[in-house]
Amino acid sequence: MLPASAAIIGYGRFGRLWAAILASDFDVCVHDVNPAAMAAARADGVRAVDLDDALGTDAIFYCVPISALEPTVAEHATRLTGLSGAPLFADVLSVKVLPRRVFEHHLPPSCSALLTHPLFGPDSADAGTLSGHRIVLDSLRMDGDAFDEWKDLFERKGLTTMVMSSDEHDRLAAASQGVTHFVGRTLERFGFVPTQVDTLGTRKLHEVADQVCNDTWQLFIDLETQNPHTAAMRVLLSDAENAVFDALLPDRIDTDKLVIGIQGGPGSFNEEAARHYVSRSPDERYELAYLHTTENVLRALEAGAVDRGLFAIHSSHGGVVTESIQAMAQRRFAIVEEFEIRIAHALMVAPTADIDKVDTIMTHPQVLSQCRTTLDRDYSHLRLKSGEGDLIDHAKVAELLGRGELPPTVATMGSSALADLYGLRVVARDLQDIAENFTSFLWVRRPGAR
Repeated sequence: MLPASAAIIGYGRFGRLWAAILASDFDVCVHDVNPAAMAAARADGVRAVDLDDALGTDAIFYCVPISALEPTVAEHATRLTGLSGAPLFADVLSVKVLPRRVFEHHLPPSCSALLTHPLFGPDSADAGTLSGHRIVLDSLRMDGDAFDEWKDLFERKGLTTMVMSSDEHDRLAAASQGVTHFVGRTLERFGFVPTQVDTLGTRKLHEVADQVCNDTWQLFIDLETQNPHTAAMRVLLSDAENAVFDALLPDRIDTDKLVIGIQGGPGSFNEEAARHYVSRSPDERYELAYLHTTENVLRALEAGAVDRGLFAIHSSHGGVVTESIQAMAQRRFAIVEEFEIRIAHALMVAPTADIDKVDTIMTHPQVLSQCRTTLDRDYSHLRLKSGEGDLIDHAKVAELLGRGELPPTVATMGSSALADLYGLRVVARDLQDIAENFTSFLWVRRPGAR
């Protein structure tokens, strides 16, 4: 026999719907820690009661946020010892492994639990039109007859019942509801808005995004973090997105030549390294794209704007190239080869600059690291700095010095080839701290490219 009374714990959007669904079969009451929700229940004609009265009913349905279930049940369980009878505990959460574990851990052995997931909500159903909707059912410590009575009740209300284990539910939900909410929130973050040329499929996608985003952000967080299968789903979804993205990119932009994006500008060590690498295939036609930073190189590679990329990764004296490490952590690419070339640094100034009036050396942080001892010894009176954006590249600094777009009080350091290229004057050569100064470079490609 079904119980006579039922309490709804949590009178939010779904709690209100669930109270209306049960009202024709039970003496329904509501308890919510939020006074405004209790007032809303009274305004709806639903009896609002204190917690002890709610826990004294025959069946207690938890319509609380997923993340609030365990602390709520744990607190309620401490009050059961003073109450008569053993009520049925139930939940309506969108995950099932969690409530099963919570009920099993916190409830006395005499208490049973009904685990439900109504596959509808206040945006898609109301108490009078449940036909065609579905509900998932599982149980904990319930005898078969009691479980069947609840199952029959839901079917009489027009619901299709689906009996499955909590783990099976969460596995399936991760690949359905989990995907839907993740995609909907991603579209929201993307800025997916209606346009005048939307097709039917696009309008349906907007409906999905709108419905998902009508739920609370906390529900989204809970769905994606409290289901044991959603983390793996998100990884698979990301892999699938990457595979589709990569499939749209050509192996080569131009079949007649290889387009290579490099970290530096003309005259940089990156250019020297790129030409050194390509020289091993003398028949290869190529074009260099001077992108100045590793982030620019990897972003262009990922977008399909260049075919290959090259950037410095490590110096025998200066250590790792921080700029490259930071960019690598943010981008997808495949390493083809690591190789090294010998590096010698020169100090250069604008052609008409007075070296005695130079007060700043602007160059890449790696150059400063590789020449630190020499600079401290011979040029301690000069301020050492690295530029921002493209100006982190000393080749770009040299270019602007040569064009007079930086003050003559600024000097730069790098390959002496920059002096020839931009008409600079070399003040000193071989400023690296060690004679055997090598820098390693990475030759990279897009994932999936040949």
